[in-house]
Amino acid sequence: MTVDRRTFLAGSVIGAASLALAGCAGTLPRIDSSAAGFTKKATGTINVWCRSATQAGLVALVADFNKSHGDLKVELTPVPDGQYVTKLATAIRGGEPPDVVDMDDINSSLFIFRDVFADLTSVVEALPYYDKLSTGHMGLLKHDGKIFGVPYLADNSMLFYNSELLQKADVDPASLSTGFDGLLAAAKSVQKLGGDVFGWTLSGNAAGILGFTVQPHIWATGSDMQKGPIGKQQGNIVGNDALEQTLSFYRQLWTDKLVSRNAYSDAGQTWGADFRAGTVGLMPVSYGAIAASTPEMMKKIGAVLLPGPTGGAAFFDGGDNMCIPNGAKNAPGGWEFMKYATATKTQSNLPAGGYFPIRSDVLTPEYEAKYPLSVLPLKNIDKGYAPQTLAYNLLYNQPSSPFFSMFREAVFGSGVTQAMKTGQIAWDRILDQAQA
Repeated sequence: MTVDRRTFLAGSVIGAASLALAGCAGTLPRIDSSAAGFTKKATGTINVWCRSATQAGLVALVADFNKSHGDLKVELTPVPDGQYVTKLATAIRGGEPPDVVDMDDINSSLFIFRDVFADLTSVVEALPYYDKLSTGHMGLLKHDGKIFGVPYLADNSMLFYNSELLQKADVDPASLSTGFDGLLAAAKSVQKLGGDVFGWTLSGNAAGILGFTVQPHIWATGSDMQKGPIGKQQGNIVGNDALEQTLSFYRQLWTDKLVSRNAYSDAGQTWGADFRAGTVGLMPVSYGAIAASTPEMMKKIGAVLLPGPTGGAAFFDGGDNMCIPNGAKNAPGGWEFMKYATATKTQSNLPAGGYFPIRSDVLTPEYEAKYPLSVLPLKNIDKGYAPQTLAYNLLYNQPSSPFFSMFREAVFGSGVTQAMKTGQIAWDRILDQAQA
């Protein structure tokens, strides 16, 4: 299992993709989703690309779709995550795009901003469950008042806790949602249990994991680390109180030794293993990383949304979006497949593969009883968020990214103030380059 579910893309990949996409939007025939023929019965073959991280679920979905559609078949092409953006940009530039792209949602904005995906506003808004779709995913699919795809699956970060350890430490789980004071008090109480138990766990040398689990603390306040409209953004680092408090919180976890000293070098290869072993009280993580726990351990696990410094709540809306490139040869077939992928039956089974549904109306008493730890994001679907920016991977996921460098310096190094000053300069430089 790949534990760092946020994609690590080389900086040159995004740069190459931007160059490949620049100026090519007008070279492909535009798809008119409002045309009468778009929603009529489709036939033939649908070419679907998926990313390797979520390939297993797509294989099963495609098999089910092909069984139920006699004259409409999907051919699935998995693409390694680290190559997806460049390969898709090259295919679009060459005039041979697939009919449907299932991609890491955080990369949707790069292609939508370059105007290469079909405008699906009319058919998406006509879906009977349109107003139930994931807020964070939809935020990445909207631009200039138009909608360019649908969400498919969610990979959400939450704060999971070991209820047995919290009970022994006399910690009320409700206190975890009150803010950083409550979290620190809980971690300290668990730490006092002694032995090999730690209050908190942290993969401090994994850029993608940190971006996935730390940012929601900031979003819970309504703030972000970029400001301005996409394409004209600047860094929002210096003077960002929520960011400063978040970095200070993690520094205190480190200096108070509430996390293992291994956190400094932990690059995420065994993400969640210590929590699954029952030796950690609190862990911000994805559902997929704890779903591999033993049945006995799963009974001990509870969850809350990640709080801001003094309350509020948020979670990272990672996962996949599905879009249709302009120039697709079977766009009506592609739309039929996208509706199948977002149907109630399909969505209800996603937690079995370690992911969450992107429709809040999937939540039924039966679903809640079967997957209790996947309920919170559905009950609070408006708390999900993911930044809409052209430079996410460059800003957050790279080992050389300014977020990673800032976090490491603030938490393990000289401190928060200088780390944020250096971060502001790097943020603005990268955004200027990506938006040129």
